[in-house]
Amino acid sequence: MDAGQFIQRDETCWEIEPKGAMRVPAIIYADAQLLEAMDQKVYEQITNVATLPGIVEAAYAMPDAHWGYGFPIGGVAAFDPDQGGVVSAGGVGFDISCGVRTLHTGLTIDQLQPHKQALADALYRTVPAGVGSRGKIHLNHKSMHGMLTGGAQWALEQGFGEQQDLERIEEHGCMAGAESRYVSAKARERQKDEMGTLGSGNHYLEVQRVAEIFDPAVAKNFGLSVDDIVLSIHCGSRGLGHQIGTEFLKDMVMSAAQHGIVLPDRELACAPLNSPLGKHYLGAMRAAINCALANRQIITHLTRQAVATVFPGIHLGLLYDVSHNTCKLEHHTIDGRKKALYVHRKGATRAFGPGHPDLPAIFKEVGQPVLIGGSMGTSSYVLCGTKDGEQRSFSSACHGAGRAMSRSQASKQWQGKTVVEQLAARGIIIRSPSMRGVAEEAPLAYKDVSAVVDVADRAGLARKVAKLEPVICIKG
Repeated sequence: MDAGQFIQRDETCWEIEPKGAMRVPAIIYADAQLLEAMDQKVYEQITNVATLPGIVEAAYAMPDAHWGYGFPIGGVAAFDPDQGGVVSAGGVGFDISCGVRTLHTGLTIDQLQPHKQALADALYRTVPAGVGSRGKIHLNHKSMHGMLTGGAQWALEQGFGEQQDLERIEEHGCMAGAESRYVSAKARERQKDEMGTLGSGNHYLEVQRVAEIFDPAVAKNFGLSVDDIVLSIHCGSRGLGHQIGTEFLKDMVMSAAQHGIVLPDRELACAPLNSPLGKHYLGAMRAAINCALANRQIITHLTRQAVATVFPGIHLGLLYDVSHNTCKLEHHTIDGRKKALYVHRKGATRAFGPGHPDLPAIFKEVGQPVLIGGSMGTSSYVLCGTKDGEQRSFSSACHGAGRAMSRSQASKQWQGKTVVEQLAARGIIIRSPSMRGVAEEAPLAYKDVSAVVDVADRAGLARKVAKLEPVICIKG
């Protein structure tokens, strides 16, 4: 992307002033190298987002931004319902509430090394992964309703997990305002056998070593030390979330004219927050958030069972669970006044700073853990939210590396078996049902996650706490 299209506000902030139908500026957080590497579609999409009714402050793109459906992936925008604000299914994304959950193991790398193969095999046997993967849980009408309205709290009631898990999950494991009646029969059908499964794409279950500490005080609060072993789960709402996104996007396209909404791109289809369609989508989307929270909770239970077969007596305590691909009602300060806004984060992570009222007591002094997943075979990061992030991006940060090429391009450039062998030579064990899937997720198919995280840190969106290196990766 050409930097000449922007006004450079500082070394990590690039602004597009309002022009044409734009109601607010568009701002991209990146350094010169990341900006140059971004495709032109990011520019087009983030300026289109800035034209939507009721948008406030600015349309933001995170350092890992790349082309998406409607909104760029890495797009953040907040809408005021009192000013005709809208909700956009494309601004949430199809994998609703995809997110990362990180668990402590209490193990060190030296304790793990003799048992790496055994643990990889146990995890691969226990946690279903891959396209169309099915679990052992079958949801009937009653249990489907319970899951969609109860989230991780429902999963806990079914025997999956521990009560203390809920304190370390966004929304305490249950998204309020979910309306299962707006989830279609087709979406339910797709999900009835998929609970407790990773799915495919960039989803994974990864055993990781804490390789570096950047902020010792915060790392201590988070329970992280060099050479500790943690375990991260990255997945979302599976077929249910995708179906909800697909169906409501069609409805929003068809209804735009009657609401007086002029779309610069059909993929930006949206509905007024206060309209029946807008409210129905919010109800269904919140149900999908609960689906994702329940899914990660069940996978956590399965993971604990697998680890116990190799390390009897080991307890996996939860560090945190944070989502991207959501639209949430939050209070933010606009022109000196607290306002209730609907914040879209598509491929972006919530990053509340110290003292935020919605944080668990243990994190109040340091800020929210922000879990940044790398690509297969590369580093992941733990960050923490900042007070500056409130003003700079509605308390939002990046969510990962961001793709540098499409999956089809990656599969033409690499062979899955070769990627597995190359990573094995670096001491990283890969388990996957699909070698094509491995090729599509080859490390070089993604941007440099360390560069993305460095920009997020320098821009004040979130502060670096720890670097995690992969040891075992279960891929879909």
